[in-house]
This record gives sequence, structure tokens and C-alpha cells, in this order.
Amino acid sequence: MPSTWNPDQYHRFRDERSKPFFDLLSLVEPCPGGSAVDLGCGTGELTRLLHERSQAATTLGLDSSETMLAKTAAHAGSGLRFELGDIAAFEGDYDLVFSNAAFQWLDGHESLIPAIAAHVKPGGQFAFQVPANADHPSHLVAHAVAREEPFATALGGYVREWPVLPPERYAEILDGLGFEGLTVRLEVYGHHLESSDGVVEWVKGTLLTDYEKRMPAELFQRYLARYRERLLGEIGARAPYFYAFKRILACGRKTA
Repeated sequence: MPSTWNPDQYHRFRDERSKPFFDLLSLVEPCPGGSAVDLGCGTGELTRLLHERSQAATTLGLDSSETMLAKTAAHAGSGLRFELGDIAAFEGDYDLVFSNAAFQWLDGHESLIPAIAAHVKPGGQFAFQVPANADHPSHLVAHAVAREEPFATALGGYVREWPVLPPERYAEILDGLGFEGLTVRLEVYGHHLESSDGVVEWVKGTLLTDYEKRMPAELFQRYLARYRERLLGEIGARAPYFYAFKRILACGRKTA
């Protein structure tokens, strides 16, 4: 399916979306002269900061969206490069495996996390962040509308499943894989949006892209209108609107 990721739409909330990245990065210790990989690097702007602050000699930014990667050229160089690829099937071993808000697009975290952790060198670090807001109306309404007609037929019955595990389960998995010095926490990020309608614009740049790519453009606009109608009916038409968004941050070092 063609990529429906729109860098401009995604970056409408750049400051809000980048806060968890910086919080995750603060958990990472520098690895001077080492190797790093950023899984789900997007436009590469934050990957450049990861590369510089980690002091890695080489950093690979990997993403499956051509539209996002088209923006990375301005950030490449000095040991940082970008590639198009499947972040669930990347190759190589690294001193730092980092991922900010990407694993939620991949199923089967019970097996995914160990598979990705296997690419961390002994003594290396694994750090990732995933949204944990599946129980918020912004997400629940998206799936409810997908079950309505005519969208259900167009989607072939598809409804996005949410693979993110509880934070304690990630801690258990990482501990079992031999990671130590673990930090695994659930954090609530409060975003002050101009109005409730801002939630629609937020989700339009992320979760709703999964539905957008599965239906004709005209039908998606009808889906979006219905989503807005139902969502505002749930959260109210308020200005400003406080959007509470939960995320899981995890970081640890593999036993040498």
C-alpha cells in the first residue's frame, strides 16, 4: 500500500511529539565511537540529535515511509545515514538500538521485542518509546467508525489492533533477556490544544493514516467527517482542550 504519512501534518504538533523523544534520549548514556540505529526515524530531524548526543561514530536511520525519508537529506552526513526498510527485519548489531514511537505499528510484541533486542551488542543499550493511549476516545472512536458502513465494507472488516503491552510486561521481557539498569515507566503527557478539534488533526497525522491508506480518498473524507462528529460528541467541543496522552518509555543495557 502507498504511504499515507504526511510530514507536514505530522509536524503540526512537532513540539508536543518531540517531548517523549527527549525524555527517552535522557535515559541513554553516550556510546562514543559506537554504532547506533534509529528504528522509525521519520524525517530524520530527531535522529540527527540522537547521533550527536550519543556520540556514535555511525548511526543508521531506518523508516518504511518514502515520504518521510524524502526529508532526511538535510540531516545526513558525518556518520549519519538513512535507509528505506522494514524496521522489523533490519540487520546488524549495534551499541544502541533506539526507537521513538514506531513499534506500535508492529504486531506481536512478545516476540518482536526479543527479536529486536537480539541486535543489541553485549554491553549495548536498547531504548524505545511507544504510545499507550489506546483507551482514549481519540483512538476508540477511530475504530468504532471503522466498524460502521460504508467504511466496514471498504476496509474488508479491518480494524486496527493495538499491540502495545503493559509497561510491567516490557520490564519482564527485558529482564528475562538479560538487560539491567532498567527504566520502564508509564508517563502522561499533557498537550494543550487550541480546541477539541485539534485532537482530530493530531490523530489524522498518525493513527488515521492506517485507515486512510485502505480506502478511496473521497470515502476517507467521509470517514474523517464521521470521526470528527463522533469524537466531539464524546469529548465535547471545548477551547482550549487538554489532551492527556500516555506513553511507555523503556531503556536498559544488555549484560556484557
